[in-house]
Amino acid sequence: MAQFSVSGSRLCGVAAAVPAAKQHNADYDHISEQERSLLIKTTGIATRHIAPAGMATSDLCLHAAEKLIAALNWNKDEIDLLIFVSQSQDYFLPATSVVLQARLGLPKTTAAFDISLGCSGYVYGLSTLTSMMATGGFRKALLLAGDISSAGITPKDKSTWPLFGDAGTASAFCYDANAKTHINLQSDGKGFEAIIIPDGGLRNPVNEHTFIEEETDKGIVRHRRNLWLNGLDVFNFSIREAPPSINTCLNQAGISSDEIDFFIFHQANKLILETIRKKLKLPPEKVPYSLADYGNTSSASIPLTMATLGDAAVGNKRWVLAGFGVGLSWGTALIETQDLLCLPILEIESP
Repeated sequence: MAQFSVSGSRLCGVAAAVPAAKQHNADYDHISEQERSLLIKTTGIATRHIAPAGMATSDLCLHAAEKLIAALNWNKDEIDLLIFVSQSQDYFLPATSVVLQARLGLPKTTAAFDISLGCSGYVYGLSTLTSMMATGGFRKALLLAGDISSAGITPKDKSTWPLFGDAGTASAFCYDANAKTHINLQSDGKGFEAIIIPDGGLRNPVNEHTFIEEETDKGIVRHRRNLWLNGLDVFNFSIREAPPSINTCLNQAGISSDEIDFFIFHQANKLILETIRKKLKLPPEKVPYSLADYGNTSSASIPLTMATLGDAAVGNKRWVLAGFGVGLSWGTALIETQDLLCLPILEIESP
């Protein structure tokens, strides 16, 4: 069972960057006004930030990281680990993390690699980073997470277009022998088709049929290089697996939910999040959401939501971070912070 605890790293700052351009679901004319109203009510998503052509996830992460490094007054030469979590990398190869190491001006002594995960990616990235820092060989590290989800969706698909926004984030970790992190990771690849872009990889290369659009349901028109989302399967999976994963992590740490200051969930949609919150019997003030203004930002959603808290993160805080979705994969982490620096969210006009 992928359930473990490690000591040696503390999250000391988070920053997020989004494209300045916005899409408002109230203006989404692919569906009727009545459908738009119901969509906003059930998903909780009113506005999303959409990247212009030429803007990559790494550009957003770069802006967030530069701002965070400066705010923490870090010496870049002391950063020795960089992990990039995304499903929208710059290139098929090389790894985007290595490109970011150079763009950020980090030393050649920095270890850098990518993790290709979406909804659960931040927790998986955090678990990898904290495990590496537990060895004592790494002192300062960056976890860069985000996605340009809009690159894989079309306005003709009402099941995806109104849900997803673009964002990139940076989280800074420093070595602290006394800091402890509790982690629970799980996966179920039998459900991999619930959230998928069917064509474009080695299994199903782009071919003469890839870009032929088909209407799979009323208001859902897409081709095989677009994101295909089975909303009912994702809903059932999320409410079935996320609550016990969170409870397992709490039990592992010997801490009750009453002792947690904030529960930060992957921002899938309001119906899913409220169902999970109520199943766990958590008060609304402990479960902040960011999806109204930013939508589902994939691997960026957890740190972006943390960044929206600002000064509320000051002091000694306990957090439960829970990601769940594409894969299917899910994970929960319980961390403690001291005066976590949460920078205002940046809006970026161009790369």
